[in-house]
Amino acid sequence: MTQIGLAVPTASRSAPLRVPLKTLFVVLALTLNAAPGWAEDMPANVDGKRIIAADQEPGNWMSTGRTYDEQRYSPLKKISDQNVGQLGLAWSYKLDLDRGVEATPIVVDGVMYTTGPFSVVYALDARDGKLIWKYDPKSDRNRAGEACCDAVNRGVAVWKGKVYVGVLDGRLEAIDAKTGQRVWSVDTRADHTRSYTITGAPRVVNGKVVIGNGGAEFGVRGYVTAYDAETGKQAWRFFTVPGDPKLPPEDKAMAIAAKTWHGDAYVAQGGGGTAWDSFAFDPDLNLLYIGVGNGSLWDPKWRSQAKGDNLFLSSIVAVNADTGEYAWHYQTTPGDAWDYTATQHMILAELPINGKPRKVLMQAPKNGFFYVIDRATGELLSAKGIVPQSWTKGMDMKTGRPIVDDENAAYWKDGKRKLVTPAFWGAHDWQPMSYNPNTGLVYIPAHIMSAYYEHIPEAPKRNPFKSMYQLGLRTGMMPEDADGLLEMAKGWSGKLIAWDPVKQQPAWEVPYVTIFNGGTLSTAGNLVFEGSADGRVIAYAADTGKKLWEQPAASGVMAAPITYSVDGEQYVTFMAGWGGAFSTFAGALSLRAGVRPFSQVLTYKLGGTAKLNEPAPLADTPKPPPLTGETAAVDAGGKLYDGYCSQCHGIHAVSGGVLPDLRKLTPEKHQMFLGILFGGRVPDGMPSFADAFTPAQVEQIHQYLIKRAHDLQQEGGVWKTFSAK
Repeated sequence: MTQIGLAVPTASRSAPLRVPLKTLFVVLALTLNAAPGWAEDMPANVDGKRIIAADQEPGNWMSTGRTYDEQRYSPLKKISDQNVGQLGLAWSYKLDLDRGVEATPIVVDGVMYTTGPFSVVYALDARDGKLIWKYDPKSDRNRAGEACCDAVNRGVAVWKGKVYVGVLDGRLEAIDAKTGQRVWSVDTRADHTRSYTITGAPRVVNGKVVIGNGGAEFGVRGYVTAYDAETGKQAWRFFTVPGDPKLPPEDKAMAIAAKTWHGDAYVAQGGGGTAWDSFAFDPDLNLLYIGVGNGSLWDPKWRSQAKGDNLFLSSIVAVNADTGEYAWHYQTTPGDAWDYTATQHMILAELPINGKPRKVLMQAPKNGFFYVIDRATGELLSAKGIVPQSWTKGMDMKTGRPIVDDENAAYWKDGKRKLVTPAFWGAHDWQPMSYNPNTGLVYIPAHIMSAYYEHIPEAPKRNPFKSMYQLGLRTGMMPEDADGLLEMAKGWSGKLIAWDPVKQQPAWEVPYVTIFNGGTLSTAGNLVFEGSADGRVIAYAADTGKKLWEQPAASGVMAAPITYSVDGEQYVTFMAGWGGAFSTFAGALSLRAGVRPFSQVLTYKLGGTAKLNEPAPLADTPKPPPLTGETAAVDAGGKLYDGYCSQCHGIHAVSGGVLPDLRKLTPEKHQMFLGILFGGRVPDGMPSFADAFTPAQVEQIHQYLIKRAHDLQQEGGVWKTFSAK
């Protein structure tokens, strides 16, 4: 290795010290305040010290929330409320697949690492968007039907030269940040007979990669696992719900949880409690905070005899980051019965509570409350509703428990169908919120939505078909006709709420036409950035909510934007691409957003002049074949369709445009219908239904789809109100 002489004054040394040239360059880089990971042979050279000191190099975005406290606030202010109107597109990069995009990019020393559908990882030059490398983990697409909410991925983590991605089929993989080659791979699934998936972004804490799994809708037992970042060896695993009561509990936490569950039906059903998205970390307390999801089954009567709190469903759980040992928990929805997950984004901050600074954790989970919690002890400090709530009469601050409105929400008690607000996508879903310490406000992408929940009178049996929801109730009921759907869609809206967590009230709000608008970013330039479901990227004044900038995005934007700088130029990046749960399961209602899936990375800078790429025009709707099925067969096909197919292609065969609208099959597809269902379509992620249906049942579904195609022809005028652009 080339060396040079570096004279070091010392009483005991007369000859010059021989120092490697590369070492000298690193010393000089540090002296000049350059990023320590700048060297070409060590991209993504990030560790805990660097993340903790992230404000000293604000040009980077080194963890999914930028910092361990997950505030999603940037100190950069070259782009400000004074000049944001000059933002233009600097560059874009088209992703491989046009499906839901939910990733938060990571940017380290001029390189952007991000993901697209089916967990494909891209390394891009952050200056111009040129591809450096691409890594396709080749997720098992035969299992894509076991993912509740599209083939989405929320991004990567980086650590000491490696990039970590959770793969949809349940693997966690480490990639060499320089070459894009796989370093190691582990299968995170505890039970291969169950439908475990991964959609969330990993976090790296104290040299351990932390990841949770999805799958509660399919009946799994939740847990979080930590793996050694260097080798992939499992360090610890924390289960979020208890196992078989006939066996000893795995640890102290499971001993606590087991006392809150009843019967043994949940063992066969899985219990749920998957930690499929959010984490936060306090390095001073060495506590990792886990957001825990809904129960399986949803109906508490069939899950736990309608008894007990069912810990740790819908809870925030604090564990020791080194060992996974339980520290404390706070349950946002005891005995959850409505899919009120607490997997939503958590933010750590210091707030003035009763005139004194308090280290807190903040969360706005699905149930509609905004929580401020002491992050050392789990003590509830305050909780207020951010949207209308029909399921609760408020919060009992003495007990820290919500007061359930049985008449309006307890569908399992009287057997009556209940219209509940908020419903299963909550007042706030996975789309991240952000906190601006300058304004003291939290910026929440909120939902206003209602849905029916209905108890079924007999205990449900577990369906052996793995690509089918196991909910244990009826929900998501919608009318079939376009007029009825339009009326229902008008009741589903979104808004951006600037929430004061100290006063527990909104400072300002901006309404949106529908739910599932994007996550938020706030900056020192007095700005809040957000993408919208109806295909826009927008900047607001952080203090007043005044709209200052807007441009089209060519698709719906769900992911949270980031900002970074390279060579003195500040950029803002949005991951655009419509998809996810809303546009698949509730396809008809999502059409009100008026967008189509078109997945790309959009990066803006002051004075940018690049041209926006847009999708090609839609093809004409084919004429359907004659309907030959009897009414009884068509009705039977409709029930089979909604039970097995609606989670991807939409309730009542109305697609949101992400996956094929089966009312618009071509003549060739009609002829191949049995072969498609029995053979599957692996490149698209559609499984084979040979184990689910008989040929006669396939024909019933086919006749139902033909009937719905004729309905579409007759209702064409009304559907123009919904039509995607």
